[in-house]
Amino acid sequence: MKLGVNIDHIATLRNARGGVEPNLVEAAKIILNEDVSTLTMHLREDRRHIKDQDLFDINKLGARINLEMAATSEIQQIALNILPYSVCIVPERRMEVTTEGGLDVYGQKEKLKEFIKPLKENGVLVSMFIDPDLSQIEASSYIGADYIELHTGTFSNAFEKGVCTNELDKLKKAAVFAKNVGLKVNAGHGLNYENVHFMKQMEVLELNIGHSIISRSVFVGIQKAVREMLELIK
Repeated sequence: MKLGVNIDHIATLRNARGGVEPNLVEAAKIILNEDVSTLTMHLREDRRHIKDQDLFDINKLGARINLEMAATSEIQQIALNILPYSVCIVPERRMEVTTEGGLDVYGQKEKLKEFIKPLKENGVLVSMFIDPDLSQIEASSYIGADYIELHTGTFSNAFEKGVCTNELDKLKKAAVFAKNVGLKVNAGHGLNYENVHFMKQMEVLELNIGHSIISRSVFVGIQKAVREMLELIK
């Protein structure tokens, strides 16, 4: 199982004060020295954390960028300009603090099928960020996605309450089903140092984790925070 590190919240801290600190490129360089698979960056429509220039600057490092994005023509064009390693299509609402649930692929499968075509034609891997729902997995397969990323937020919330068994079972069944219909499986959202070990029970290729790692880095530094998470998932 691999680790993708989401660096959005480094940008959130920078933007709270303005200026350039903490420097996102310097943080990316430190993280890329560790055994991580990708750097995840969510270029939101309102640019609340990652900015366009961040994306271009980190792309110059040769990083394998996993670009989280809404299915809009503006962000699609940016993705086609930089050609990240992968994109993950996510739902996006202006009022949410963070992504609150999975994308409704089933309800817009024809639109999404056309939307991802130019990305795939240019060699970009495409993932759908979805809840562990079989109809959403089937729809993701239908539109030609390469991956799904299972939304683990509901599981993580249940873990905090001590009642995560049912949610974990849903994730495990969804991962098996996805593999059977030809999709590769990633997972993420709300995972932390206490609950991430449960993901070893699933057939998942990569975990995308951000907030917990960046929070931990306040106390131990970004390098050690990444290394500690890598130790937990290997």
